[in-house]
Amino acid sequence: MRSKLASSAVVALLALAGCRNGLSTTSPTGGTSSTGGQLASGGSSGGSAGSGGSGGSASLGGGTGQGGSGQGGSASSGSAAGSDGTSAAGGTVASGGRTGAGGTSVTGTGGGAGQSGVEDGGTTGPDAAAGGQTGPDGGSGSGGSAGSGGTTATTRPCDVYQAGNAPCVAAHSTVRALYAAYSGPLYQVRKADNTTKDIPVDSPGGFVDISVQDAFCSGTTCTISILYDQSPNHNDLTKSPKAMWLPNGGNEANATEGKITVSGHTAHGIYVDNPTANVAYRNNSTQGVATGDEPEAIYMVLDGKRYSTICCFDYGNAETTGFDNGSGTMEALDWGAQTNFQLGGAGRGPWVAADLENGMFECDTPYAVCTTNTSITDWAFVTGMLKGPSGNHFVLKAGDAQSGALETKWDGARPAGYSPMKKEGAIVLGTSGDGSNYGKGTFFEGCITSGVPSDATDEAIQANIVAAGYGR
Repeated sequence: MRSKLASSAVVALLALAGCRNGLSTTSPTGGTSSTGGQLASGGSSGGSAGSGGSGGSASLGGGTGQGGSGQGGSASSGSAAGSDGTSAAGGTVASGGRTGAGGTSVTGTGGGAGQSGVEDGGTTGPDAAAGGQTGPDGGSGSGGSAGSGGTTATTRPCDVYQAGNAPCVAAHSTVRALYAAYSGPLYQVRKADNTTKDIPVDSPGGFVDISVQDAFCSGTTCTISILYDQSPNHNDLTKSPKAMWLPNGGNEANATEGKITVSGHTAHGIYVDNPTANVAYRNNSTQGVATGDEPEAIYMVLDGKRYSTICCFDYGNAETTGFDNGSGTMEALDWGAQTNFQLGGAGRGPWVAADLENGMFECDTPYAVCTTNTSITDWAFVTGMLKGPSGNHFVLKAGDAQSGALETKWDGARPAGYSPMKKEGAIVLGTSGDGSNYGKGTFFEGCITSGVPSDATDEAIQANIVAAGYGR
């Protein structure tokens, strides 16, 4: 949405048309081996079965500890329930932990508690159960051998959201996979002769294979014709159809602009330089995106140095018609230094804001300085977040996409007249709900969820973005 342009001519137009809005885990140690069971006088030979490690978090596993052998004792009982332990000679089957990296070998009396490794975005869980006791008539059993190693695991933002009970309904990126298992194309490029090529990841869960684009576009100009949705909903983005402020529709972004390096991989963002280029992407017929007052969350990673002072550079939920359908009919994350509808945040901007139609809001009060929403001036790459729960509440956060935690810029009520919301469920990028086309920015990745994640999940998303290595 956009209003109050610099020139009087545009102001006159607006008066007629109305408001314009717009990794890998470390191996957890398995349970240390237990000592053998009690020796029965004249008893049959058989060591106790050492107890295996109890599992860590769902994404991590512990290897199955092997029981130690004792001399002539009766079989000691295994530990907590599991199904992966192996059986020591003469003993009962030891209960194993969930699959994961194996434990180290230890000799001695009694098993101590091990700790699982921490996966990128994962949590620490205990891995070991107590070992057997030394029998009164016999010596301690020998330590168990090391468990087998676990496989390397990674997480990506949509895996984090899924674990946080706020699954992605849309996931777009020109840089990397946003699911650990995603192996499809990130986007499609179009040559001047109108032939097209899908640009894939270099491996499941990996980064863009830019060599495919470089070979296809060599000697000619390419644009980004489709930004694929990696979620099961297939909410792909193509150039915008006609809208209120885009009477001829939007244009595709140049595929070679917005060049960056991410963990040593060359990539290109969606480079928006409006109104010159009229770049705008849109999908008016989506699946799974919030409507009405349903809850959702949105994040995007963008170039911290490119922005405009007139709206709109948005990513998020918008009207399905391309027109201003009234306050609350859209909910998108906005980036820029606009002061069209209020005095913005503290400082000169840019800020993250919520484009709710007929206003980009840095807080809940129109035409006021939102003192908690401070300018973002020193970050080369920015993580922006918008959380839109049901009811009279919304949250804005921002962080340095290269380091550190998120900062809360607003956490409070919606502006008057914006609750309940009337979201319509289209998705826009680089423009606003009514096709406003004066925004500037570069988009690298972003997701839209169903439901609102916790603050802990927000921080896990930020940590995952930092670990991706933007600018490195």
